Amino acid sequence: MKILALATLSSFLLMPPQQADAAATRPCTPYVKGEHGGDYRNTEHRAGLAVVEQFHFTAVVEKLERGLSDTLGGDIGYTLEHFPNHPRALAAMARLALRQKTQQPPGAHYTVGCFFERAMRYVPDDARVRSLFGGYLLAQGQNDDALEQFAEAARLAPDDPATHYNLGLLYLKKKDYGAALESARRAYAAGFPLPGLRNKLKALGQWPDD
Repeated sequence: MKILALATLSSFLLMPPQQADAAATRPCTPYVKGEHGGDYRNTEHRAGLAVVEQFHFTAVVEKLERGLSDTLGGDIGYTLEHFPNHPRALAAMARLALRQKTQQPPGAHYTVGCFFERAMRYVPDDARVRSLFGGYLLAQGQNDDALEQFAEAARLAPDDPATHYNLGLLYLKKKDYGAALESARRAYAAGFPLPGLRNKLKALGQWPDD
């Protein structure tokens, strides 16, 4: 999923972001777990997830076709207000913002950056959140910030091949060939199937002969 999420986010070209509606924007306060919701990865916390997804985050919403009880931003935002590190909802919110060329889709109470910040502060050890945020930042051309998020994701999930692959592509973009090669080696050693990074390194003479 992370591979697809990064590719999808990076396919959008952002124009200058629109200003969010100040009246609809809430301060970016930390997430506080209520009766329903919490850490998406926690089995006990996920007790209310089915209800949230049934009424606010169905396949129609995830595909950004239309909202159910609200606008797309409202339904996805509702999901993230209950499960801040819901990976598919975070990816959907990021794609929606990029598609609409705004930092805060209509109906959402927070900016995309705030949704990621709330997730990272609540569950700082969730590598998927970091990878998704890296993809969102990369789609906006914020390469240094994206690199920071991917590097942290790799630290948190050292055995995840997709994270190392994406990190290697970013190092390659920055022409840090040594770091790109190291990330590529870790990705392929862990079984990553796509040859693109290796082929790019070979074309630049940066991949040693097997």
